[in-house]
Amino acid sequence: MKRIHADSFAPKYQSGKWSWDKNVHGLHFQQHFDLEDANERFIETNGYKFLRSINQEEEMIFRQVFVRSNTTYDSDTVVINDVRDLVLFMMPKEFLSMKFVEFMHKPSVHRLIHALIIYFEYYLQMVEFVLIRRDELAGNMAQVQSEQTNEMKRIFSTNLSQYRMLVARNYSVIIMGEGDMSKFYHTKPIVNISSKIKDKFFHEQFLAVATQIVWITMHRRAYYVIEMEMNRLFRSEHFLMNRSEYLKLSPVERSLLYGKNNKMVNYRAQCSPMVQELRNVADEDLPILWIGERKYRGDDRRISEIELEYIVPGSQLHMIDVGHGILGHPKRLYNTILNLDWPEVRFSNFSKQHDPYYIIRQPHLRIPNIDEMHLRKMSKNYEQFFHIFRIYEPFNRELLVKWVDRDKIINYYCSGGVLHNISMRCEQQLICEEERDVPKIISKYFDVVSKFRKKNIYLGDAAQPEGARTYKVKGDDHFFS
Repeated sequence: MKRIHADSFAPKYQSGKWSWDKNVHGLHFQQHFDLEDANERFIETNGYKFLRSINQEEEMIFRQVFVRSNTTYDSDTVVINDVRDLVLFMMPKEFLSMKFVEFMHKPSVHRLIHALIIYFEYYLQMVEFVLIRRDELAGNMAQVQSEQTNEMKRIFSTNLSQYRMLVARNYSVIIMGEGDMSKFYHTKPIVNISSKIKDKFFHEQFLAVATQIVWITMHRRAYYVIEMEMNRLFRSEHFLMNRSEYLKLSPVERSLLYGKNNKMVNYRAQCSPMVQELRNVADEDLPILWIGERKYRGDDRRISEIELEYIVPGSQLHMIDVGHGILGHPKRLYNTILNLDWPEVRFSNFSKQHDPYYIIRQPHLRIPNIDEMHLRKMSKNYEQFFHIFRIYEPFNRELLVKWVDRDKIINYYCSGGVLHNISMRCEQQLICEEERDVPKIISKYFDVVSKFRKKNIYLGDAAQPEGARTYKVKGDDHFFS
């Protein structure tokens, strides 16, 4: 392996595998830079090969060049941007186009990925529940189902459909080309002609990247379940691959997981499951379509729970005792590729009484109230006065160019380029900058410090109802005002 001059950046992740060496009768560690074509090196998603792991050389380049800066908000916790950057670093080189990289940094795509993570968190719990019930209903010791059990399943299925509706709401903004998605719309504005081939590859690439992001966020578990459901959501069951690794579901299990709105027709007239959810929205579920846009005012507890999960930033989920995979966990508990560092977890002394990140406690399905559906129909909604503003870390063209030139940057450092640590950067800055503007340095310092402080910024009463005020709150994702 070529040597990289970065003394203060020791590798955190040893990429490779242990095997038994018969010659010396002991364990031998084989690193992944000796296994370029091995199956342990790559994982295939929708026909594209993503890196499953990285070697030490690639790790040091990623940590110094591509990882999220320490000056960003909540840099010590894992957020969606950290997972996205890791997937962008590990995705195939044919994905590295300016259009696709810019698309992945757009706020609308960020909101869609956020909704997908919330949906799959609940979906994997439901799949586990289905598999447990399958074992309980089979064999000589099969249990008898009661009407209360069936009602509980209907509530679970309705809750899952509500999360699916939230994903569909965010996806519709993208496919309709609204807001910042207008330049990615599949038809040209004047001639109204669709670029079918380009749009097809663009859609396939996004599905592959979204699958990887959700899979890594969910602790890299149930990969084939995530891949199958992701393709079903965005395509429909007509276009699912027939793979032996995919889960085989009975009609009863399908009705529980896919909901009452799922309809199978001829493939020429088939709509995706997300569009079907938006076509059949119950009256009590209508406020879900405004989650993240307006502050909900009403006494429906279920709507309030969904809104709380959605608008609370990923870095603060432990404050409401909610787990969305690895989001909000301290980075010190994870290595470079966001795998749990179990020695660090053991030294953290987590227990069932003290486990804010759901590492010891596993997320579980809350047994619902049997009268929950009836109570929701009796709930009242009131006029909404408050709008929700989202604040995202801005990106510039320099950042996008860096991702497009990812392979060139990696090849440069691997061929002898020097990675600068903090001491080398300071020395180089002192040499290059003979005259330094002190007020400018101080203003930059306060700009950086302000990102770490949560401020309420009063914006005024323009275009607001009488008596209403609007505030912006610093953070990572969604914030109510």
